[in-house]
Amino acid sequence: MRKKVTKAIFPVAGMGTRFLPATKSVPKEIMTLVDRPLVQYAIDEARAAGIKEFIFVTSRGKGALEDYFDHAPFLEQELRKSGKTDLLDALKATNMESGAIAYIRQHRALGLGHAVWCARRLIANEPFAVILPDDVIAAETPCLEQMIDAYEETGGNMVAAMEVPADKAASYGILDVEEDMGSVVSVKGMVEKPEVGKAPSNLAVIGRYILSPSVLTNLNKMKSGAGGEIQLTDAIAQDIGTENTVYGYRFRGQRFDCGSKAGFLQATVAFALARDDLRDDLLRYLQEMVQLDKAAQ
Repeated sequence: MRKKVTKAIFPVAGMGTRFLPATKSVPKEIMTLVDRPLVQYAIDEARAAGIKEFIFVTSRGKGALEDYFDHAPFLEQELRKSGKTDLLDALKATNMESGAIAYIRQHRALGLGHAVWCARRLIANEPFAVILPDDVIAAETPCLEQMIDAYEETGGNMVAAMEVPADKAASYGILDVEEDMGSVVSVKGMVEKPEVGKAPSNLAVIGRYILSPSVLTNLNKMKSGAGGEIQLTDAIAQDIGTENTVYGYRFRGQRFDCGSKAGFLQATVAFALARDDLRDDLLRYLQEMVQLDKAAQ
């Protein structure tokens, strides 16, 4: 019987330099998308997929991230006194039970593969998920939940994938597809950030993974790859053709790259427009701005 995926790694050690000066004192992962920090979207997605243990790979300066998931007794007491039960309910989603969450330090910025490897002792011999909070995915069924449903049929390793324009392929890990079965594709190769015009397909790896513990064994032996970093895709690719072979999963939903300013702003608009309490005012404002822009032309 296939083991259930109950552990997830969240690599959050990056310095967030694209969002300076804000990230000088605020970890990028707790910057708010509408009224929830980026990392809360990732946690909610993991919970919906049945994840029970949450492993954060952090670095110096991420104390505010750790505090976010702690209980805030004084704040809760004041809200209770004021009868603000709706805000108390919102706070409950941010609290993590003792023992459910762990923090591991990545002392050197050696890439995503190295960040995942840092959590190896907490994974042991179990399949596990990796979620990159920068990739926020709006979907009716959360992306990781979709993937776990598919993984229960395939086993092995599974990466989320989406089609990208040819001129953007050099920014991603790209799948070399062996067989296209619709939502699931079997993979015969993976290329991290291929040169322009040399991508084997237009299917790019997005920040959701379900991985076999054999990937951690592969990472034990890894040397630096593209960009001088230890690449997770290289370690996953070593499992191709083994009993833990690799599949890509075309998820249903819209991905926003919240590691970039433009993507963050796009996500903010999209998620706000999806809210009944915000849609009308925001839509009216956007329409007014478009009309002003047209008038100025």
